[in-house]
Order: sequence, then C-alpha cells, then structure tokens
Amino acid sequence: MSIDIGIIGLAKSGKTTIFNALTKGKADTRSLAPHIGIAKVPEPRLKVLADMLHPKRVVPAEVSYIDIGASVKGLGGDKAIGGQILNQLNDADALINVIRAFTDESIPHIEGSLDVERDIATANLELALYDIGIIGRRLERIETSLKGAKATERQGLLREQELLTKLKADLEKDVPIRELRLTTDQARTIANYQFLTAKPLLIVVNIGEEQISQAASLEAELNSHYSRPKSGIITLCGELEMELTQLDNDAAEGFRAEFGITESGLDRIIKLSYQLLGLISFFTIASDEVKARSIPKGTDALKASGKIHSDMERGFIRAEVISYDDLMKCGSLSEAHKKGLLRLEGKSYIVQDGDVITFLFNV
Repeated sequence: MSIDIGIIGLAKSGKTTIFNALTKGKADTRSLAPHIGIAKVPEPRLKVLADMLHPKRVVPAEVSYIDIGASVKGLGGDKAIGGQILNQLNDADALINVIRAFTDESIPHIEGSLDVERDIATANLELALYDIGIIGRRLERIETSLKGAKATERQGLLREQELLTKLKADLEKDVPIRELRLTTDQARTIANYQFLTAKPLLIVVNIGEEQISQAASLEAELNSHYSRPKSGIITLCGELEMELTQLDNDAAEGFRAEFGITESGLDRIIKLSYQLLGLISFFTIASDEVKARSIPKGTDALKASGKIHSDMERGFIRAEVISYDDLMKCGSLSEAHKKGLLRLEGKSYIVQDGDVITFLFNV
C-alpha cells in the first residue's frame, strides 16, 4: 500500500524544513515550489528478519511526502495552490499541518507575531472553507439534476443532498468531517470528494532549539486541547532534525542525546501517522526478498495479497503465516515448521501486525 502525506502550513512556518527532515532532502527552504520526496519507514523488525533469513533484498515500506510550497492561507478561495498540486493534496491519505513556534528575526512571521493557537485555527478554517466550497458546488449541481431526474435517480440524489447539507452545517460550526460518525454508506458516498477535513491530521509545532527542553510539557499542553479523533499534535525542531539527516546515524544519535531527544523526528511522525491512519505492518518472504508492507488494520488475507499484486488476489490459494514473535522464539523458519507454528490461513484471515506471510497463488 502506497502512503501519501501532504504537508501544509502558513508561509514561513518551516514546511520545507520539515519536508527535508522527513525525506533527508535538500530542497530550497526559501522556494515556494512544491516538493515530493520518499521516506523509508523505520521498522526495526525488518532488520532482525533480514539477519535471520539472509535474503538478497530487504525492502522497507515507504511514505511519499508532498510539500505544497504555497501557503495554506487562501486555500478556501482556491487561489494559493495550482491545480496539479491541489490534486496531489486531494489524493493524500493524511495531512501534516506545520505550525510555527520558533523565533527568527530574519524570517518575520506573516502575522507579525507568534501565536500557535491562532495559526492552527487559521489553517483549520482554510481547510473547512475549501470543503464547504466543494459541497456548495455539488449542491448546486444536485439541485439542477433533480429538476429532470427520473424516479429511480431522485432518491439517491436526495440522500446525497441531505448528507452534504449536514456536512456543510457541521463544517460551519468548526466540526471537521474526520470527527463525524458517518455510516459505511455515508462514507462511501463522500469518498470520491476527497474532502481535506476528512483526512487524518497531524499538527507539527515547529519549535526552535532553545525550546527543546520545554518540548514535552508544551506538547502535553497542546494535546489536551487539540488531540481529537484522527487528529494529533507533536512538537519538533525542524531545523535541527533537517541538519541531523545530513549526518551519519551515530553522529546524529550523539547530537540527539545532547539535546535529550530519544527518537528522531521521522520515527515519531511515521509512528503517529500510522496510528492516525489505522495502519499496521506485515512482512512477506518471496523470491529471496523480505519486504515490509503497510495495510489498514482489519484487512483480510485476500485483500492484503491484492496490495502486493492483483494476480495474487485473483489466484489466491492460501497464506502461510507465522507471527513475528513466534518466529523469533523459533530462530528459523525450519524450526517453526517442526514446531507446527507456521499456519495455513484462508481468504478471510485478518492479518495481524507483525505477521510474516508467504502468499500461495495460481493464475
């Protein structure tokens, strides 16, 4: 499963700095051009499996980050972002909203002062206005269609009209779509609209080095206000994390230790993104390759095989499964076979986090 995350924020908030920190990129932080980069998903279990199985290839899961470049301000009026980048933002599985909390006199804040709560509210409003605009245009088209609709079409249009009218009213009350309890049918109805407020949102408060010692307390305070369903908030020193990505791992860890940072920014953001998206990881062994893969929690074996290749799903026979923990206890696949811990599962088996799977199929 490909994971795409869009990075938004006000101008001069450090969006591209965060992008560079996540992708180990060197994009010009002064540029307003969009940037796209790939990050390998940190997965310690993958290295352990590789050490045990000695495959020729070890392939981590990946996340694609899209830094839109332009400010999110004006998004509600569809003025700030070009069509191609807007399409990429619409296609994103989740959003990162970068909020400025660092002080830099050479880069004045666009509002003239630092105010985290104000900037969060501004970005949330822009996302809501964008979605309200989409709803408004669709409601106009529905009204026109109803005039000449056949009886069989009319009922579906009226249901959609009722749902969109409710969503619009909730958005106008500052309730994003991600926080609404929609039925399966309602979620299916609006899926193609790709509403921005329906996407999981991670707010990254971009702090300065002098604020790192207070980062944990600031984060706890902000989470008490802004942690909601499918939404989270963390503090991160983007400038420091960007600089550390240019060092080797040992040197970077040494500098983090000096600042009392126990986990890299990439690791933290990936972990929280997975939680907000409801993703788990499993591992496949095939063609002398061990690969980490990401799927939504609750995915069955048949659909999981289809995430690898449509032929696997079409010709699915069964899945040979062992949990990561059981494999570690056995020490090898052959020993797992002897102990009967390698299970044969059918199409309806729900894949668990850490499962090591070989899919058997015939096409």
